[in-house]
Amino acid sequence: MKLVLLSGGSGKRLWPLSNHSRSKQFLTVLTNPEGQLESMVQRMWRQLGKNGLKESSFISTNRAQLDIIQSQLGVQVPLIIEPDQRDTFPAIALAAAYLNGHEGIGPDEVVTVMPVDPFVDDRFFDKVKALEDVIHRTNMEIALIGVRPSYPSTKYGYIMAKDSDDDTRLFQSVEAFKEKPTEEQARNLIEKGALWNCGVFAFRLGYIINQLKGRGFSGNFEEMVRDYGKLPKISFDYEVVERAERIAVVPYDGYWKDLGTWNTLTEEMETAAIGKVEIADTCANTHILNELNIPVTVIGASNMIVAACPDGILVSDKSKSHLVKELVQEKQRPMYEERRWGWYRVLDYEEGANGMSMLTKRLCVLAGNNISYQYHHKRSEVWVIVKGKGEFVLDDKLSIVKPGDVLNIPVGSRHGLKAIEDLEFIEVQMGSELVEEDIVRLYMSWEEMKRGIEKKSAEYRRRSE
Repeated sequence: MKLVLLSGGSGKRLWPLSNHSRSKQFLTVLTNPEGQLESMVQRMWRQLGKNGLKESSFISTNRAQLDIIQSQLGVQVPLIIEPDQRDTFPAIALAAAYLNGHEGIGPDEVVTVMPVDPFVDDRFFDKVKALEDVIHRTNMEIALIGVRPSYPSTKYGYIMAKDSDDDTRLFQSVEAFKEKPTEEQARNLIEKGALWNCGVFAFRLGYIINQLKGRGFSGNFEEMVRDYGKLPKISFDYEVVERAERIAVVPYDGYWKDLGTWNTLTEEMETAAIGKVEIADTCANTHILNELNIPVTVIGASNMIVAACPDGILVSDKSKSHLVKELVQEKQRPMYEERRWGWYRVLDYEEGANGMSMLTKRLCVLAGNNISYQYHHKRSEVWVIVKGKGEFVLDDKLSIVKPGDVLNIPVGSRHGLKAIEDLEFIEVQMGSELVEEDIVRLYMSWEEMKRGIEKKSAEYRRRSE
């Protein structure tokens, strides 16, 4: 069995800490068995390893999340990159084409797809493994996991199942689906034995490839990437699952939770304070998460969430915190991002009247990591090294940099940096368009860059002789 984890979404209900590049699954607010903070995706990856599933797992994501996934899980994690962020049907279709073409997986192989961020206990993975058995020994087209509801939720879809001829009582046949019912409808559904749909699907790889061909797509990965925008922007549930004729559901009665709001997330946090914070004894059930370099103190406030980071500050009653999704409408650039090499924080941004803008960042490149060898079309940069030691290359010339060094990078100049020690610097960008897309990467690897420079120098010497 191959397992595909879907990583997407903007996590607007967890603003300001979450944005389009750092959505909810990347917030390091949970606690691992060693007492260290970890994110939802790190927790899931750890659980997959513990349950013998990591080696057969892939993560499907978009380019905006590429760096943060590699930062948290390592650069070796197997990724399937979507050209654009669309919906679960296009993402699963692309993943199927990737497994079929790039990985050489046969049509009878079972593929299980699930979200990257559910909060579950280890028994859940026994049910994930059971999906393969259900598909292999039945004529079912799709197999799902259905969670036994703990309350009449209006946020989740419901699966109505009927008794099965399966002697092991491992699964039931699905009769119908009900998407996000009213509370009264949900209560009636639970009384009839309905299950929550937790977004876990299993199928034979050939089944999805045939579904694509039936819709006029080849199933070839390169062609799917090229034509990705032509795939219907729709959920896998609506496009495939609810149209299937033979669907099984494997019931699961253990712990399962979607940590999609501050209210539900803080229920699973083992610490009430992260960052420079003080919580007075007069507070109860209040959590403070502070990523700013200034202290936050809360006195006499109970059942509250206070979240502060460069993107903004949220102060909310926990029961009302989900409303932040409707209130935060502005599309602004992320003010903090994790990258494969470290992180950066935006300190200041100013648009000039003459069409020139200025952006100031603080960046940290972790020891042994490097920023790609690159250049920009529309901006110059000035770097001031404030901490650590590293190698700096400007237009193929290498030097060692240390605190106090000022590095001028004109428009179009090739440049890169590798940290010998954890290295921090202040970057001031000036230009007509200050966006992350204005980066032309020549080399990602520092060693590859050095070989390229040496080859170019050798060719120059030969021509000069």
